[in-house]
Amino acid sequence: MLDDFQQKLRREAQLWRDEGLISSSQYQDLAERYRFNNLEAAARDRFGMMVISIGGILLFLGVITFVAANWQVWSREVKFILMMSLFLSTSITGFYTWIPVKQSNNERNKQQQGRRILGEGLLILSAFIFGANIVLMAQIFNINGSIPELFFAWGFGVLVMAYFLSLNSLGIMAIVLIQIGYWTGRGDLWYASSDWNWVRLAVRHMPLLSWLLFVPLAYFCRSRWIFVLAAVVFAVTLQLNLNPLPLLNFSDMAPWVASFALALPPALFWSYDDLLFPTVNYRLFQPLARNLALIFFGLVFYALSFRWQWVAPSFNSFLPTNRSNLFMSLPVIDLGILSGLAVLQWLSLLRLRNNPPRREVIFTIAVVTTFLAFIIITPFWHLAITRIDELGSFMFNVLLAFLAAGLIREGMKLNDRRTFWGGMLLLTLQIISRVIEYDTDILFQSLVFFLCGSALISAGLWFERRLPAGSRNS
Repeated sequence: MLDDFQQKLRREAQLWRDEGLISSSQYQDLAERYRFNNLEAAARDRFGMMVISIGGILLFLGVITFVAANWQVWSREVKFILMMSLFLSTSITGFYTWIPVKQSNNERNKQQQGRRILGEGLLILSAFIFGANIVLMAQIFNINGSIPELFFAWGFGVLVMAYFLSLNSLGIMAIVLIQIGYWTGRGDLWYASSDWNWVRLAVRHMPLLSWLLFVPLAYFCRSRWIFVLAAVVFAVTLQLNLNPLPLLNFSDMAPWVASFALALPPALFWSYDDLLFPTVNYRLFQPLARNLALIFFGLVFYALSFRWQWVAPSFNSFLPTNRSNLFMSLPVIDLGILSGLAVLQWLSLLRLRNNPPRREVIFTIAVVTTFLAFIIITPFWHLAITRIDELGSFMFNVLLAFLAAGLIREGMKLNDRRTFWGGMLLLTLQIISRVIEYDTDILFQSLVFFLCGSALISAGLWFERRLPAGSRNS
């Protein structure tokens, strides 16, 4: 965008000079200020990088074609040396092309951007070659392996590369590959024999692995995307491994499992503090983690607001009902470590500072603690003490409405569109879900849809009008 602006300005300045609107000295001043002379060098660098990229692709295709034509003729040793040489040469070339040139001249650094992009592309290509090497080495040396083993080995290898290079693209690629391994290995976890291998352990303990491996990677790469992916993977895999809903699935098992599954993610997210890491002295992801906690609260309240979650018959065919196998069938180690981490984070959050906390902070902590108490106590009471049925649905409908109202209030107070509309959409979704769930008359449903649509339009127009002029385009 900056180069495009400079090119347009240079054309306009030349036209002004030719028409006599500005003098030659004024044109020179503009050329020096906006560095017109550097445009040709930048264009030359881009053209050179394009030529190198096209040539590199053709060279790579030539090598691949040559290898494919002679693959059956070569011995195992030659194949191994060739594939490892291809991987190492691509990695080394990509690294020395990608590594930043440390110069004090900012304009010179901008000209190195194309080189960095090419280097990053070569490093990503080396990550794909690494996966191909795994497959080919398994075929060469007759190593029997499954699809989950392939993706887990590939993903963990790319994860090591991401840690060493602190590269966002490799980190995201590693998380995606490991998740493919997790999803393809979930069936073996439940239906395979009782023999445990490293893949089944990785699938079983994926919530703990995702928190311990992916969250530090977000700091190495300083990437909000990696942190969000780590949090989402942790929360989703924890729910899938524990399978807490419907609640009556746990009628023959430990009644505390559902409480842990539903309460751990928001408890960890809300109490998360970047300063807990010894080498981190800034809060980079704490606001993002708290937004994720609010989203998870909304999802839990919405899921537990349905009546069938509390009165549905037990039909869970995935989790065994023998309590003697509890420590083998459930990730108890994950729950213990993550619960201990959550307790440490909350103790750090509630620790008294030199200055007393503000009233708003105390109120917010009290509200979040109340939310967590309901999530922990209500399912446990329902499964271990006595059935509460419709009362549970009513309580979580109230909590959902309270959360939506709180988001609307905060959005109005802070003039924050996302918070305001999050609360509005959550409240609207709750109303529509209750109308559909209880099989009301079609005319009544149409009236509710009409009123909800009218309310959203009116609220949106009113909220936009009350926003300050400077924030309407944010």
